[in-house]
Amino acid sequence: MLALEWSQAIELPRVAASATRPAEIRKAWIHRAPQEHVLSLFRAACAGGEPVPAPWWLRALAAGRIESRSDGFRIEDRIAQLLGRRPGWEYVPWASDGESGYWEFMPSEHGAAGHAIPTTVLNTDSHSGWIDVLPAHSGRTPEPVAVAGLAGLRARLGEFEAVR
Repeated sequence: MLALEWSQAIELPRVAASATRPAEIRKAWIHRAPQEHVLSLFRAACAGGEPVPAPWWLRALAAGRIESRSDGFRIEDRIAQLLGRRPGWEYVPWASDGESGYWEFMPSEHGAAGHAIPTTVLNTDSHSGWIDVLPAHSGRTPEPVAVAGLAGLRARLGEFEAVR
């Protein structure tokens, strides 16, 4: 029953598929319910030891690495403000179950090197910069490049956009 309850808690409405920024998909129970209720259900769902689908900010919040869900939303929104103004970047809302979506640099998808997967910017709870970049690639997925927050992303965008 707990697995079903968690599945319903992270379920997004169909309209989220047309979102152009992260704020537009924050319509699931985990985005709206009181933060303590969300944390309680998440911790219960994780009690079995198996990983459960969840957004990066919820994993960071449960681990005590960020103070609030709104801190995670703010990080996502700042990335959206930066990338949404730059040509070639598109927001992809249909990430894995429970995730917040990611950004792709579309010119890198079919560049001179013929990459099948474009340069991708995604949020992560694996380090305190909260941003990883997967370089454009074909075949095996490369290791993500850990970026030092929004300032680090802004400073390295030219480098990430040059890979075509």
